[in-house]
Amino acid sequence: MPHLILDYSANLDAHLDMRAVAEAVHKAALATGVFPIGGCRTRVARREIYVIGDGHPENGFIHIEAHIAVGRTEDVRVRASEAIFEVLKAETAAVFAKNPLGLSMVIYEMPTIGSHKHNNLHEIIAARQTKA
Repeated sequence: MPHLILDYSANLDAHLDMRAVAEAVHKAALATGVFPIGGCRTRVARREIYVIGDGHPENGFIHIEAHIAVGRTEDVRVRASEAIFEVLKAETAAVFAKNPLGLSMVIYEMPTIGSHKHNNLHEIIAARQTKA
């Protein structure tokens, strides 16, 4: 963990490289030192249909949901979410300065009941890093 889900309004494609934003957010999550590299997954969902504020077609948004495992302290969750959100703000600063844009983020703890994982990424990534 975390699973970072970036929802964004399709009108931002004209202004942002969302792959670059996703990569920056992913790196920010890892840089916190809170999350293991093999557990970090970042994905982006382009939203074609949306209504923001007064409904003006230039209004845009990016919302991050960070789903993390249970057990981290409130302070750790606050620090991690703030670090990730600051990177989102930095990555979108030029667009934010010229366009109506809403940025938001929430961090959720995933329940242990009903949460299933089957993952060999930790071992494979560790082996790749030792070869590099």
